Parts: sequence; C-alpha cells; structure tokens
Amino acid sequence: MARAPDARLTRPLVRDGGSLRQATWDEALDRAAALVRATRTTHGPGAIGMFACSKATNETNYFAQKFMRVAIGSNHLDSCNRT
Repeated sequence: MARAPDARLTRPLVRDGGSLRQATWDEALDRAAALVRATRTTHGPGAIGMFACSKATNETNYFAQKFMRVAIGSNHLDSCNRT
C-alpha cells in the first residue's frame, strides 16, 4: 500500500505477519488494549509508562495521570512540562 509522503492516514493500520493492513477502529483499539493487558500481566504495571504534553490542557494531563495510576496501576508518567 504505497502512500504519498504527505498523505494522512484516515483509518488505522494493524500488522498481520510482516505487513500492514487497514482495520476498523474497534479492531485496532481491541488489539492495543490486549497488548497493554498482556504487558501488564507478564511484566507488571511498572512496565507501562506514558508521556504527557505541556501543550495539552490541565484536564487532559489530569486524565493521563489518573488513567496511569488507576487503570494501569503505574506511576510511570512523565511530561515535557519540566524541560
């Protein structure tokens, strides 16, 4: 699936074997959730981290830290706010 360098993706892509194919949002999000769950189960919640952005709203950054602490169980959240 060749794309022009400035073309934007309009649908998510998932990897099957060694190649990418278009998928529905539900399939892509289900796969991502399954991989996060598997990583947490195999390596513990500390194996998952998130990077937040200082240009996001306070509400978005609050949600990011709440998600990491409550849903994932990890305090591994960093931000470019401190740079």
